[in-house]
Amino acid sequence: MRSKKRIWLTAALATTAVAGVLVFEGVTGDSPADTDAKSGPAGPDVHATALKVADDGTSATLGKRDTAPFSMLGITWTDPAAKVTGVVEVRTRSAADGTWTPWLPLDTDVTGRAETGRADVRGGTEPRWVGPSNGVEARINTGGKVSSKLPAGLRLDTVDPGRGTLNAEPAAFAADLPGAEDPAATPTAEPSDPVAPEPTAPDTGTEPSGEATPTTDPTPDASEPAGRTPTPTASTSPSRSASTPPAPTLPPAPPSTVPKPPIVSRAGWGADESMSPEAPEYLNGVKAVFVHHTAETNNYSCADSAAIVRGLYAYHVKANGWKDLGYNFVVDKCGTVFEGRKGGVDRPVFGAHTYGFNRDTAGIAVIGTYTDAAAPTAATTAVARVAAWKLGQYKVDPAGTTTLTAGATGGNFAGTRFTSGTAYTFNTVSGHRDGFNTQCPGTKLYGQLPAIRSLAAGPVTGLTVKSVTGAGLSGTTYYTKSAVTVGWSASTPSVFVSKYELLVDGKSVATAAGTATSAKATLAVGTHKVQVRATHQSGKVTTSTAVTVVADQSAPSFTTKPNLALRTGTVNTTAVPLTLKWTATDTAALKEVRLTAPVAKTYGPTTTSASHTAKSGAATAWPMTAYDWAGNTATASVSGTPVILQESSGQKTGTWTTKSSTSYLGGKSYSSSSKGASLSWTFTGRSAALVVSRAATSGQVYVYVDGVKTSTVDLKSSSTKYRDALWTKTWSGSAKHTVKIVVVGTSGRPAVTTDGLVYLK
Repeated sequence: MRSKKRIWLTAALATTAVAGVLVFEGVTGDSPADTDAKSGPAGPDVHATALKVADDGTSATLGKRDTAPFSMLGITWTDPAAKVTGVVEVRTRSAADGTWTPWLPLDTDVTGRAETGRADVRGGTEPRWVGPSNGVEARINTGGKVSSKLPAGLRLDTVDPGRGTLNAEPAAFAADLPGAEDPAATPTAEPSDPVAPEPTAPDTGTEPSGEATPTTDPTPDASEPAGRTPTPTASTSPSRSASTPPAPTLPPAPPSTVPKPPIVSRAGWGADESMSPEAPEYLNGVKAVFVHHTAETNNYSCADSAAIVRGLYAYHVKANGWKDLGYNFVVDKCGTVFEGRKGGVDRPVFGAHTYGFNRDTAGIAVIGTYTDAAAPTAATTAVARVAAWKLGQYKVDPAGTTTLTAGATGGNFAGTRFTSGTAYTFNTVSGHRDGFNTQCPGTKLYGQLPAIRSLAAGPVTGLTVKSVTGAGLSGTTYYTKSAVTVGWSASTPSVFVSKYELLVDGKSVATAAGTATSAKATLAVGTHKVQVRATHQSGKVTTSTAVTVVADQSAPSFTTKPNLALRTGTVNTTAVPLTLKWTATDTAALKEVRLTAPVAKTYGPTTTSASHTAKSGAATAWPMTAYDWAGNTATASVSGTPVILQESSGQKTGTWTTKSSTSYLGGKSYSSSSKGASLSWTFTGRSAALVVSRAATSGQVYVYVDGVKTSTVDLKSSSTKYRDALWTKTWSGSAKHTVKIVVVGTSGRPAVTTDGLVYLK
């Protein structure tokens, strides 16, 4: 039996023009599966395939099949006011590796009436970006409820966004669009605010009571809202006619109170302007923006964003039957902003994005699904920039509220009911769900709207001084000699900051760009309050908490010069115990004192002594530097030579016995148990220490200094100790002294063992 082949009709061959709207006919059958999805047409290509509806009208299917290449899809139906109450799912086959996705839901919580009154407008799901694909399957199930019968005319629309090459001669109005000079342009940011020469409706000063209805008829009819003159349209011919009169020039666009963000023009993302030949329509102004999400996927590469925008454009025009892309702006997750509906990004272009509230508003859609996942910071930042700029053209506060007149009767997600012709209060930055019963822009993104308003409206938040370079921090006070670099941070992105100012004692001493994070200042001697002031692009000002900075040029001082003294401890010829003492002060705040030799040590501001050792017989210098927190310094130094006098060099009286051991200094020592036996040493120095050996049976000695008894020293120790400096004496200066020890003859333990005397010269 001969198989029936599906006849695939391209956008150019499978369309009929009805008042400028493209209507598609779907056919069933098989199609080639080996088509390369990446070699699609220059312009978008849309294929429509009817779904098979069950006899009871509660379910519909489209069997698994091969398709022409596509990257986006959605399901549409005839009545734009109808809704699908069941679950709509699709799955697709990757053109790259042939794998099938799991079943993917399509959002039915939308309305096709955004351009109500327009002929052949269809209802539909939110389009879903699936990436290059060549196979599809679809199913709809309402749960078997006859009361939830599916709408008529169900079909699957698959969209190949094409490569984005424009016609050589687009429609007359398209050539005058911002960035349309280069029809083959790759996505680039629009550098300036061009003045578009499209015609505009005269301002009658009358607000219509209903939702505007696009028209291609220059003569008003019953569907045209009262109080607005329809905009003349350009020729729908793909080439410009020599007899076509030049379009009237629009007046200059109103300047905004804030800078314009970079915006990829329609030419930049590859809009095929011949696909939507009708001229744009304009509002009197923009009082609010509505934020949306679209394309139902977050798993896309930002390199594909232009293709996604082309897909949205084709879906809205060719599948939904709208005159153009519904949103005024589209933002991807990387923060790139794309021009949406034609007419000039700096104009109040009449869009189709929030049923009942398209008038006096602009629509900003973020590519992605943000019901369970928050939108990336780059995306919310871009939304805030667009909102601030667009509202700034009409002096509207992004953090404020406004009144909008409902153009249709309906309700929103929160249950508020709207009556056509009645005014309602909205935030000037609202979510789609505020104006229509939908979850859009998703629970997470909707929860980010307060932060978006704050970014757009200002002031700068989170401003704080983070550092003062060139100064030392002690507690909460910085100290410097004079020159400092003050660093800061803010939670508000730099694109919203007009400038930063460095304040010293309330006066601006330096101005920096909004991208800056530091500035320099030179401070006079004294105590100062230093702050940073940020000016948001809205003009609102924020000033950081002040930090105290003391400019100090006075050096610290050593009120007690460094000095050395012998101390108790174990004596070796290479390590004689010493104590290094000093006192340093500063008029502002002393930071530390550093010893640089014979070892490197750093001491805190309250430390005045430290234990060290020095080699005997060698002169050693001890240089020190005091630092204050401002970096001022003072230096001082002391030198000393420890000298070991062996016991044998002393003058002795009474009985002394020589003892030998490697544990003694020089290998020998003197020992005596004879009461009254003595040893004396005479030297010239500033400090002295008696060196002994100790044990549990050791006795006592009297110590005489320059003939005067000064102390009684007990050599007893629970553990044996050798070369132990047990007694010390220090003088204010170097002089000649005699130190004598006399054996006490302690009962039961009369023996004493001396290992000599150490003095410091």
